[in-house]
Amino acid sequence: MDVEPATESKTMNPFSQLFGLCAVGFFARLSYALARSPVLPLFALYLGAAPEIIGWVVGISTVTGIFFKLPSGALSDVIGRRKTMLVGLVVFALTPFAYFWVKDAALLLIVRFVHGFATAVYGPVAMAVVADVAGCRKGEMLSWFSSVTIAGSLLGAPLGGFLLFTLARSGSPSLEHFHWVYLASGAFGCVALILGGKLLAGGDETVTQVGLKASLAQFGAGIREVVSDRRVVLTSSMEGLQNMTMGALEAFLPIYAVKVAGLNEFQAGLLWGAQVLVTIVSKPLMGRLSDRYGRKPAIVIGMLACAVAFAAIPLLTRFELLILASLLFGLGEAFVTSSSAALVADLCQERHFGTAMGTFGTIFDVGHASGPILAGVLIASWGYLPAFSIMSAALVVALPVFILGVKVESRTSMVTSRVWRRRHRKGLP
Repeated sequence: MDVEPATESKTMNPFSQLFGLCAVGFFARLSYALARSPVLPLFALYLGAAPEIIGWVVGISTVTGIFFKLPSGALSDVIGRRKTMLVGLVVFALTPFAYFWVKDAALLLIVRFVHGFATAVYGPVAMAVVADVAGCRKGEMLSWFSSVTIAGSLLGAPLGGFLLFTLARSGSPSLEHFHWVYLASGAFGCVALILGGKLLAGGDETVTQVGLKASLAQFGAGIREVVSDRRVVLTSSMEGLQNMTMGALEAFLPIYAVKVAGLNEFQAGLLWGAQVLVTIVSKPLMGRLSDRYGRKPAIVIGMLACAVAFAAIPLLTRFELLILASLLFGLGEAFVTSSSAALVADLCQERHFGTAMGTFGTIFDVGHASGPILAGVLIASWGYLPAFSIMSAALVVALPVFILGVKVESRTSMVTSRVWRRRHRKGLP
């Protein structure tokens, strides 16, 4: 007997639901960005960490996602979205205060691993909710959701750098200065939790009541069905590779800007903020174009733009040129991320959206976690230019595999097929 999937109540207006999720995501991402770049690598450097350890410090939180995003997404298909989302918001709110007890890089690694539970639990489930309500506009609505929520990252990165720069008064930041930044991070995390609590309390969530054995069977069946689809894995891998370079930039662009290019902490934060800004502005348009003209061309263009920008950064020292490279990288990221998640959702059955987004998020985090770690090892061995060149080449080499391995329907036939399925379920001709 087939097991009915967990279903969410759809009495709430989809756009109201999307607006609420975006508001929660904005403050959650603002909190997370304050705790991350450029503050985190500079904090690790202050604690005396070597480049290899800094890479682990920045990447370890996404290692959490590697292990827990897929189970979280699959579990939300079985028991409902709101319970799993609330767990993630609690981690967003409470973990930043743990940085007050960090005195060495080893303890910082532990705190960062725990902090990773925030995005590991909340991220795929929130994306699954958007996919639930988006219909044939997945590219556009997922892009709007992503753009609005990562606006918190846009504000958080330069705000963190500005706080450090201001508190240190042009000197080297002290331990107390880092603590003030993490206090601000915790405050914004609490705002996200309060807003999320109100959002999750509104409306009813209906979950089909089944036994433990049936629930476990549904959980396992969803995972097997999604991860066995080569197209899902290859598409997610493009996002993972792009995020490998993004993770490397997140860890080492601030250090390169301050120690090699001679910029200050505020300028280092602006470099990261510029990249996020162009991604936010571009993604909704790119998502809408991918809904109309297809996902694959956008992914290919974006991967090439990221590869060029990433390889160019070690050749630049002027702030203006580094800003231009950051803008090009952000534009490439917009092309890739506006289309990859939507393509994964296109390829999956609706009852497995949580599992699909969990699979996507897991591969995303494999790339994001490996980027700082790999970059740290390569930079320590050969320097910035060879390290960035090798990682950039990986993006280009992967493109033929993606192009040949992912076959999709045309946009027109996909929309027609969805309309027919909906009419068929309603008993219409």
